[in-house]
Amino acid sequence: MKLLLLSWFFFIAANCLAQSTDFMLLKNKSRTVKTYFPGSSISFTSANGAHIEGDIYAIKNDTLFLKQYIIRQATTQLGFYILDTSTYYVQYHYNQIKSMGTTGRHFDLGGSGAVLMGGGLLLTIASGVVYLADNKKFSPQLLAASAGLIGVGYLLSKKAGKGMVIGKKFSLLYVKAVDNKKG
Repeated sequence: MKLLLLSWFFFIAANCLAQSTDFMLLKNKSRTVKTYFPGSSISFTSANGAHIEGDIYAIKNDTLFLKQYIIRQATTQLGFYILDTSTYYVQYHYNQIKSMGTTGRHFDLGGSGAVLMGGGLLLTIASGVVYLADNKKFSPQLLAASAGLIGVGYLLSKKAGKGMVIGKKFSLLYVKAVDNKKG
């Protein structure tokens, strides 16, 4: 009886097929940075400049099928607020992806640049007030340092926010796991 049950189990297991899916690789030259497959989240900028975030529910024939969420507060009849979630589905060809969001936790250069520009502007205004109020206490070094802060902040804010641009350094590859053609 045990032998019959064991042989029946192996017969069933031999006929089962695992379902493999297509996936996408984000590569930095030859090194894989991130792998995207159904069930994972993705954040990218499309070719027309729209920022897209969503969960991948399928990858077929060079196309990403995404599920996106809209979460907003809605008022009930009693005046209380609840969170209302609605979903919608979109699809993008992988060639429509212009840049990918940064992976992992990174230092925010854009935010730091804005803070440096704001601090430099504040120091410039303070230096101008000191110049108008008491000309003898005016410090040209402070004015030069504030202009330097504004310049460094501007450069940092321009450098940040692009993510990983698909092109020379990064590439996005579509990997077809199974060829369904029979012949």
